Amino acid sequence: MPQRAETDDEIEACFDVMAELRPNLDQDAFLSKVRCMESEGFHLIYIAAGNKVVAAAGYRIYSNLWMGKHLYVDDLVTADANRSSGYGQRMIEWLRDEAKAKGCKLFHLDSGTHRGRAHKFYFEQGFTIGSYHFSEEL
Repeated sequence: MPQRAETDDEIEACFDVMAELRPNLDQDAFLSKVRCMESEGFHLIYIAAGNKVVAAAGYRIYSNLWMGKHLYVDDLVTADANRSSGYGQRMIEWLRDEAKAKGCKLFHLDSGTHRGRAHKFYFEQGFTIGSYHFSEEL
């Protein structure tokens, strides 16, 4: 069952698995970055097996004119060594339940175009492609 990363130690324990998805992360800045993001509505959850975090996700709940109130997943990753063990599905189920409990109308995420295995997983979880996401590096 996923749990919220609330203490500094819990947040820092998520670094290794999160860095598999986001290799640009700086371990020394990770805790302060997460704490700053929390002030902007970010939540970090994780699943541990034994003393090791095997899956982590970051999400936000907010509203906009297009979707109303929604839960957006910033990051969702299962450690490579633990994939196909059901952790990702447990994370999705927990996040979906959280969205429903908070009265969200939509539960969504983005996934890089190169992440074919992840796309297959999201389709299996009931997601559909709802839009193109455009960005411009500044």
